[in-house]
Amino acid sequence: MQFSDKLLTLAAEAEVALAPMYAEVDRIAFTNTARVMDAFAEFRVSEACFAATTGYGYDDLGRETLDKIYARVFGAEAAFVRHNIVNGTQVLTIGLFGLLRPGDTLLSVTGKPYDTLEEVIGIVGEPGNGSLKDFGVEYQQIDLLSDGTVDFDAIGKALSPKVKVAFIQRSKGYMNRRTLSVEEIGEIVAYVKARSPETYVVVDNCYGEFVEDKEPAAVGADLIIGSLIKNPGGGMAESGGYIAGTARAMELASYRLTSVGCGTEVGATLNQNRNLYKGFFYAPHTTAQAVKTALFAAYIFEKLGFDVEPSYKNCRHDIIQAVRLGSEARMCAFCLGIQQGSPVDSYVTPLPWAMPGYTDQVIMAAGTFVSGASIELSADGPIRPPYTVYFQGGLTYESGKIGILSAARTLLEAEKGTDA
Repeated sequence: MQFSDKLLTLAAEAEVALAPMYAEVDRIAFTNTARVMDAFAEFRVSEACFAATTGYGYDDLGRETLDKIYARVFGAEAAFVRHNIVNGTQVLTIGLFGLLRPGDTLLSVTGKPYDTLEEVIGIVGEPGNGSLKDFGVEYQQIDLLSDGTVDFDAIGKALSPKVKVAFIQRSKGYMNRRTLSVEEIGEIVAYVKARSPETYVVVDNCYGEFVEDKEPAAVGADLIIGSLIKNPGGGMAESGGYIAGTARAMELASYRLTSVGCGTEVGATLNQNRNLYKGFFYAPHTTAQAVKTALFAAYIFEKLGFDVEPSYKNCRHDIIQAVRLGSEARMCAFCLGIQQGSPVDSYVTPLPWAMPGYTDQVIMAAGTFVSGASIELSADGPIRPPYTVYFQGGLTYESGKIGILSAARTLLEAEKGTDA
């Protein structure tokens, strides 16, 4: 990886400016690692927890212990973790279908959910495919205010006995908005519960785990939901997802995971436990590497004149760094640079394509050991104005730094035709 003196000088400036932020990231990683290790000790993790089960998976010690560890670390009453959940969209679907019934209303209080949930809810897609709308669940949406904060007055007016679930998306997803902090989520939970105690509060926690020193379940959320090929898998999990929260809400979600009456008591682990444990052990540190990489990206691209969200000066609440590029060509150049700076498939050229679950074409750079793993070096975005690319991940800060410099070089070369 060869970079110009201009980029290397900018990188050196970035690391000096970011040193206080990096120190805070390390502090959070230490706090979270201590909490993980305390849970491992409390629940007596041993070699026996890594043994595989098949078939029904009855009495799987490793599965049952890991569920307890997730609950303890995330500040929840109960949790389940399963390797055979295919992506974040599926585990979110499990949670929503577990709680909602015909005639209920799903109220999204942070604007439009992530793109792939639109068909799950029934905002788009063919009738009869099995969306929540097909099952008689109504949908309402409260957009964020112009400054990116939550519209509490509108939420208060929308709450009614029919609103069974208030849905919060912590991360920006593919929206040009700020990510919510755990403190802000706690304020939403308190507001909703004070006015409608029977309403479940569900948080799409993807990309946010271990970025702060507590999770939304610790501030009262009934369910927090995420993917194991993002933060909590620590780069080791090859697939999977989790749900954690209050006991009753988690129980209802578990009946959607398997069946009523079976819940979390079944499910063979098929020799995946060791990686799930190891990944969760690594997760606070790995997430810290990704946050440092995102900070570095924000500094580099902000100094190069691009509009970024968040700024390198701002607090972080997830691992995503958005860079508004203004054109499809720039998005393709950025993603090409990330791909070239990746350890796997570095020779591949990313191109926009009709990715399942999205209404726009999406470009994705992901030279990853686990296909599509967002905790590894990756960048993606829908091909639509304002042509924003969403960068995340980096198993190590060093490799993430190389990926960012590669993206900057490729973008500058495409933009100006100069040696970058």
